[in-house]
Amino acid sequence: MSELPNGWVETTLGKVYNFSSGLSKKRDQFGFGYDFLTFKDVFSNWFLPKKLNSLANTTKQERYKCSIKRGDVFLTRTSETQEELGMSSVALKDYKDAAFNGFTKRLRPKEGLNTSPEFIGYYFRSRYFRATIQTMASMTTRASLNNDTLSILPILLPPIPEQKAIAAVLSAFDEKIELLREQNETLETIAQTVFKEWFVNFNYPGATGEMIDSELGEIPKGWRVEKLGKELEVKRGGSPRPIKDYISDSGYRWLKISDATASTSPFIFEIKEHIKEEGLKNTTLLKQGALVLSNSATPGVPKFLEVDSCIHDGWLHFPKTSIFSYQYLYLFFKHIRESLLQQGNGSVFKNLKTDILKSWNMIVPDTETMKNFNKILMPVFEKIKNNASQIQTLTKTRDTLLPKLMSGKIRVKGFEQ
Repeated sequence: MSELPNGWVETTLGKVYNFSSGLSKKRDQFGFGYDFLTFKDVFSNWFLPKKLNSLANTTKQERYKCSIKRGDVFLTRTSETQEELGMSSVALKDYKDAAFNGFTKRLRPKEGLNTSPEFIGYYFRSRYFRATIQTMASMTTRASLNNDTLSILPILLPPIPEQKAIAAVLSAFDEKIELLREQNETLETIAQTVFKEWFVNFNYPGATGEMIDSELGEIPKGWRVEKLGKELEVKRGGSPRPIKDYISDSGYRWLKISDATASTSPFIFEIKEHIKEEGLKNTTLLKQGALVLSNSATPGVPKFLEVDSCIHDGWLHFPKTSIFSYQYLYLFFKHIRESLLQQGNGSVFKNLKTDILKSWNMIVPDTETMKNFNKILMPVFEKIKNNASQIQTLTKTRDTLLPKLMSGKIRVKGFEQ
């Protein structure tokens, strides 16, 4: 940057932070002991979770050496690709008796230097800083960051009052996003509770208590049990080969399992990759609103498409659904997922076998009950979708502002001079 905003300084990480490596423990030392910050915790969160959910058997000396305090920055120090290297997460509080993973680096502010952890959390995740990380990363068989590389990375710091003001602007977006996510979690829990009450406990409006025997035990009179494949048309997607020859920057969207697992939302709004038009004859193009079910990598995950997309053979879709709505099927697949993935010997499927899904016994309610259920649940799912859409918009706006605020191209009101 040729000219810095008034009061801003450009320095290096080595002048601001002390670097420390984490703990490498044997596999049998996990699952008990003390709180432990994992690679995934750092990679997936801009700020450390309020509660660490992993445990490791650590000594008092290890916990002292690898402690976690407010203001500490954690970076993923190694990864398969440069794009995933140096992902950061910042501690906003002290974590008593906790330690951190050896695949991450801890950057602890040097004594006498004052930075805003909230600002730093956003700065390290900005495109402005991420570009610096990727430019300076060394590539061997894996991407990696060492102390020498980290120490010379440039960092741009506004005065503390402006750091806090910038963080406050960005936090306002995150607080709204978090509120919407919490609303959606509550709404989906309500939907799942209604589903179980009606179709597992048979406590639905109009229930007479009259029951009949079936392969699944007693079910309400007028209902029946059928193989899933008789009630639903189950189709698999397809892939043009070799797929690398068809991946493109434009064309038809190409849904990957990672697009589904990137969010807990039932709805997929963004799909990163595309395939060329000539690959269309060997795949399946689905329209917005379709329900898909993963059958590989992370099998048994149902999602609604909110954009037109092609699907590969790691996805199933359902062109015809008898009396069932996609909303019902979404809840049904969530309900049976754990059982569906279990084989008879107790191990878990890595791929969801279509013939097992088709032969799954499912209860088929009467048409009137399904109509009443849909009348109640459709508005719930519509609210979830609207909230998810707002989250997308807020996230994009925040991510657009982020690099501009971090570089000083946009200033917070009151700090323009």
